[in-house]
Amino acid sequence: MSAVTAAYVVFMSEKSLNTSSADSHVDPSSRCRLVLVVTGKNASLLGDRPTEVLSSGDIASIVFDAADLDEVEFQSLISPVVSAAQELGIAVIVVTQTRVAGRVGADGMQFGQDPDVVREAMDKYSPQMMVGVGNVKTRHNALVLGELQPDYLMFGKPGGDIRPEPHPKNVDLANWWSSMVEIPCILLGGNSLESAVEVAKTGADFVALEKAIFSSEDRHATVAEISQRIGDVNRLLDEHAPQFEIFEG
Repeated sequence: MSAVTAAYVVFMSEKSLNTSSADSHVDPSSRCRLVLVVTGKNASLLGDRPTEVLSSGDIASIVFDAADLDEVEFQSLISPVVSAAQELGIAVIVVTQTRVAGRVGADGMQFGQDPDVVREAMDKYSPQMMVGVGNVKTRHNALVLGELQPDYLMFGKPGGDIRPEPHPKNVDLANWWSSMVEIPCILLGGNSLESAVEVAKTGADFVALEKAIFSSEDRHATVAEISQRIGDVNRLLDEHAPQFEIFEG
């Protein structure tokens, strides 16, 4: 597949390569990598120690979604995490909140699947900032959006990981897309860590996890649990994710 070249395109600077998993013997850039989805007040779960948490395993990017937070609260919650992430080389993406993205110095923004909105964002922000597209639901929309050359497409949306496994429709889309298109894709996993392996086997460049990292039954995960899970999912990917083929020349 063409995913190796694509994986470097999606997060196109050295900001994308955080290889801080000390016990990993696999170059994370050679296989599917983790994207953290942080929705609403989940940003507060990183607590006062975001550097400690984000250093617990390879993370390509963090996608921040305000959900039901107002702009001021959203910005105040994510600002310290943004700084810590970027110091570790983790790309920061903000969903739709363009003013917040500018104020916190995000690396990119993610929009919905409306081609007109994406086209306008590409004209306005690219290439200074990455522009991604989330919640892509059909092959037709994926192809229409792909013609605009965004930095990535995401199959699934924040809050959509309601089952242990990734949504079958999104899995089908990722299998199809990764087999024929060089624009990278992110596939939302399920609410179990093991779902990352199923995502990786589609050929997706990145697995997005939210509840699998931040939730524990009927409560929020602790900082220690979040750190452990980031390390655990990287070990799963190291052991079970297919290696991307490298094409030279």
